[in-house]
Amino acid sequence: MHEARILLAASVAAIALSGTPALAERGTDGDLKIIFWQAVSTMNPYLSGGTKEVYGSSMVIEPLARYDETGNLVPMLAAEIPTVENGGVAADLKSITWKLKPDLKWSDGTPVTADDAIFTWKYCTAPDGGCAQAAYYEGVSNVEAVDASTIKVSFAEPKPYPYSAFVGAQSPIIQAAQFKDCLGIKAPECTSANFGPIGTGPFVVKEFKPNDVVTFVANPNYRDPAKPAFASVTLKGGGDAASAARSVLETGEFDYAWNMQVEPEVLAAMMQAGKGKIEVAFGTQVERIDLNPYAVDPSLGDKRSTKEAGPHPALSDPAVRKALSLAIDRDIIDEAGYGDNGKPTCNILPAPDIYVSTAVDWCLKQDLDAANKLLEDAGWKMGPDGIREKDGVKLSFLYQTSTNSVRQGTQALVKDMWAQIGVSVELRNISANVFFGGDPASPDTFQKFYADIQMYTNNFDGTDPEKYMAGWMCDKIPSPANGWQGENIVRYCNPEYDTLVKELGKTGKLEDRAAIAKKLNDMLSNDVAQIPLIHRGQPSAVSATLEGVKMNAWDSELWNVADWSRKK
Repeated sequence: MHEARILLAASVAAIALSGTPALAERGTDGDLKIIFWQAVSTMNPYLSGGTKEVYGSSMVIEPLARYDETGNLVPMLAAEIPTVENGGVAADLKSITWKLKPDLKWSDGTPVTADDAIFTWKYCTAPDGGCAQAAYYEGVSNVEAVDASTIKVSFAEPKPYPYSAFVGAQSPIIQAAQFKDCLGIKAPECTSANFGPIGTGPFVVKEFKPNDVVTFVANPNYRDPAKPAFASVTLKGGGDAASAARSVLETGEFDYAWNMQVEPEVLAAMMQAGKGKIEVAFGTQVERIDLNPYAVDPSLGDKRSTKEAGPHPALSDPAVRKALSLAIDRDIIDEAGYGDNGKPTCNILPAPDIYVSTAVDWCLKQDLDAANKLLEDAGWKMGPDGIREKDGVKLSFLYQTSTNSVRQGTQALVKDMWAQIGVSVELRNISANVFFGGDPASPDTFQKFYADIQMYTNNFDGTDPEKYMAGWMCDKIPSPANGWQGENIVRYCNPEYDTLVKELGKTGKLEDRAAIAKKLNDMLSNDVAQIPLIHRGQPSAVSATLEGVKMNAWDSELWNVADWSRKK
């Protein structure tokens, strides 16, 4: 670090002599105020699939590489991106070797080494650990230290796209010394580590109040001595999307508000104040409805919403699932809740363009006649109360989502649409802090999925969908055995799908990978594993006083927070 400081000082001196402004000093811009209306519940993304946890923790713990605002892979802790051409990826595609940047330090001043990467892999793959990001380590057979600053990741089979483990905000490196006693079933018990991880990012957690506020201070050992410009960050959680938007766009109380899922006309009115603007990036976000294939009756106890509960008495019927999708008018939902920030879709995989299927557009236009006929032909007869019934089972469901005006508006629209085909739903909304929180003790998380139907948005890091599509594999289903962690929230299980994911992992040619990814998407859509609704943009509110923000739909929106500063 000493040599780097000398070089930086020389650069600053040269700039000053040339008459241009010198580089800013660390911590000169005061406090950065960020608001997430979905409050952060942990600073450990391996214990939560929630975007809010991934984004919040990304200011503290970092991967070897991440994706920039254009979707390109850029080094973070790594010195460069390994490729076959530079020798970093083996010719047989069975390993990738990463070199750490020199003199990297954790925020406590200790060196970052290859052993930390090895530990991170063991942490996420430990038996009974319930790692929420296990798909990132799919196919990894070993992680080893070539030397203290060189990490070799080996794969069980040739892996043409090897950028999974330790890449992107969902797969950061954690400090072995801090988490050494937190493997497996002990992972959720390590409160101090989970709430205040020692990291390499531009900020350090000063105080963490779960589901409320996180305060950060600048990392004194951050690798760039001139960054971050802000001395501290206050990340406030809670409230609702509209009030969060107002706090940036109208009152100027906050500098940045994430996830402005607010009606378009409301945002337009707020921006008239001139204190900020909405920045939007389109990536892979899809608002979707999950249909639980397993029984959820509370009398089932711990078996509820698991394979042991048995099939759902109604939603395990393919005719019911398809009818529910056909009955939805996505154009109305888009117009009411998203406007230019969304478009109707039948695809779970909506981007990049090369991966977008056009083979499952059957759901794009509402068809109530076809939906009613499907149910009638499958034996679901209309009762005198307007609800269809078969063998004593009614098409009557609990439909849950997070508390948000757009989502409650969508729920109301969908309820009316489904009533027209003889389906009744009870609507429920849960605080986003709880719904996406990942607390294994809570009955109200989207991982537990104790309802018949639920709705939310999901997406993935980067531009390659392999690790994302692996999230629907049978072994990724949340259950009591894995602490209710796992990406396969919808509990889809199809051995043919699993086989195709493994084929994708062995396929190198981009066109062939795209063809397989489309097949996987079509399986999910045609099996109605989920009901895709809207391909959403990612709109966030940015203060007019901020500069350096580069909206990123391919990684954490806070990916370059080290470069943010206050306009002078």
